[in-house]
Order: sequence, then C-alpha cells, then structure tokens
Amino acid sequence: MAKIKVAVIFGGVSNEHEISLLSATNIINNIPRDRYDVVCIGITRKGRWLLYIGDTSKIADGSWEQDSDNVSCILSPDPLHKGFIAILNDGQIQPVKVDVIFPVLHGKNGEDGTIQGLFMLSKIPFVGCDCISSANCMDKELTHIILQEHGIKMAEWMSINRYDIEKVGKIAEEMEKKLKYPMFVKPANCGSSVGISKVSNKDELINGIKKAFAHDKKVIVETGVSGIECECAVMGNCGAIASTVGEIDSANEFYDYEGKYHNDESRTYIPARISEDNIFKIKQIALKAYSAMGCTGLARVDFFLTDDGEIILNEINTLPGHTAISMYPQLMEYEGLPPSEQIHRLINLAFEVQR
Repeated sequence: MAKIKVAVIFGGVSNEHEISLLSATNIINNIPRDRYDVVCIGITRKGRWLLYIGDTSKIADGSWEQDSDNVSCILSPDPLHKGFIAILNDGQIQPVKVDVIFPVLHGKNGEDGTIQGLFMLSKIPFVGCDCISSANCMDKELTHIILQEHGIKMAEWMSINRYDIEKVGKIAEEMEKKLKYPMFVKPANCGSSVGISKVSNKDELINGIKKAFAHDKKVIVETGVSGIECECAVMGNCGAIASTVGEIDSANEFYDYEGKYHNDESRTYIPARISEDNIFKIKQIALKAYSAMGCTGLARVDFFLTDDGEIILNEINTLPGHTAISMYPQLMEYEGLPPSEQIHRLINLAFEVQR
C-alpha cells in the first residue's frame, strides 16, 4: 500500500519563526515513516518558499536555509496541480504532488487564516482550523466578541486601532474608567505572548499600546486577571476530545515569550494542581469554546482559575507549539497518545474535513 505524502511547512514570516523551526523538527522526527513520506517546505523570514531535502537536524537552528540543494517552491492554488511547483536552478519546473499538508507555522501568516485560505484554494487537505476559524481565534478582539456571545467568561477589555493613535491619551482615559489596573496590553494578532505589557498607570498604558503597535495594527487592553494559568488541549472535528488540564508556573511576572522558551525556571504541571471539579469544568468550557469558534483538528485553550474559583478563558491557539517542551503534545501524551500517534490522528482529521 502506497504511503501518504505529507508536506510539512515550517518557518514563516512571523516573530515566532524560531519556535516554528523547533516545532517542525519535533513533528518531522515523530511522523510514523511506515505510513508517511515527508516533503519539507521551509519559508524564510523574508517569505521565500524553499523545497528542502536536507537533514532534519539542520532545521532547528536555521542552517537549513544555506543548503545548496534548496530550490524555490510555490504552492499552486490550482487544484489540478495537487501540490507544489519546484523551480529548479536551470529554470525547469518540477511538480511536487502531496496528499495532505501539515502547516507547522505559528503567529502571523501561519496561524491567522492567511495560509489556510491558500490551502483551501488548492483543495489539498490540511491539518488544523480553516481560514475563518483561524482568523477569528488569532484576532483577540473577535475571540472576545464571539465567546462572550456564547456565555464564556473572559477578562474585561477594550481595543484601539492604529489610526486612533493620535487620540491615545483620551482613549487611555476611557480605558481607566472601564478597566482596572493592572492591565495587560496585547497586539490583537500575535502569539507566544509577543509584544505584551503589564501596566499599572496611564503612562505605562500609553507606552504599552505604542509598543504593541510595533507588532499589529490593532491592540487589545484587558483588566489583569490573577490566578492559576491553565491550558487544555483539544483534538478533533465533530465530537472533539479535551485533555486533562495543565498548569503553568512561570518564572517571569507573566508567561511571556522569555518565560516560555528561554527561562529554565518556568515549570509546568500535568495534571494541574487544582481540584478534579475545576479540571472537569475547564475541559467542558474548552470544548464549548472550540465548537463556538468553529475549530477543527486541534487547538490549545488557555485559562485563568482565579483565587475565588472563577474560570476565565484567556485565548485559543489554533496551531499550538509542538516543541519538546510544549504543553499541547505533553497533555495529549498524558492522555495516552504518544507523539507519533498524535500526528497520525491529526493527519486523519485533516482528511475528514470537507472544505
């Protein structure tokens, strides 16, 4: 029986580029090779697509880009091609057909519906959420609006667009009236806690907004929530399953990019050090949010459990990290799914979805 050909896409034009490389390395190393043949497509920070046939070990540190065998490659939106077109160094064109795509991309241009739209045009099955659900989950303002309409508790919030920057002082005053310090200022469309500031006064609020605008054209400001940081992994289409709940004990003031990937003192606990009742409630809310946002394939749903027992949803990540220390694969492994089986199931879920 012929093996399924899966294209793993990694890198990307995103401030989470390096995390994508680590996630991709882990996924490629765990794809069951008795079932799948792998085609590696790397996207540089400048947006160049390359067909990479070199050693997987060169992906994590970025040295894959210097491989002399790399050739330019594009994904054809024409369903007739069923895959990629490699442009060889002599100008010749070589079709690279694939059966399914596994986009190991985080953040902008990889998790925000942009590339999912291209996949949908190509009519090639792909792992993860579709264009609309990816975009809605990536945009923190839209996530707030949709989930609150479904009765799911989130932090109090306000937003500001870049074209209102000249009125930032007045808008900051309005935020002070509606929200409470400390506040968290976030780019609306970034992941891995990039560009986030915790602020305690008006000057810090204004500076935090300006900092966040370096990463996105829209900024969300939320009332700070104090409590245990919890994460729940969800997998599936219709009838999705939720893992147990994991707990984050960040070495930093909050679980920012540095705390996630560069501070060895941050700790995770699986299962979380909370009651079974709260674990059950968080799992049910995670599944409800997953369904409300139209998610398919996989997502990691992040929460705060406050000191008075209130469960507040923080965000939904539709292409969560798959590094060796990432919470999503660890949570699913706790549920009895080793990495190779997780990947196999995610690919099968991609084939189930009719887009």
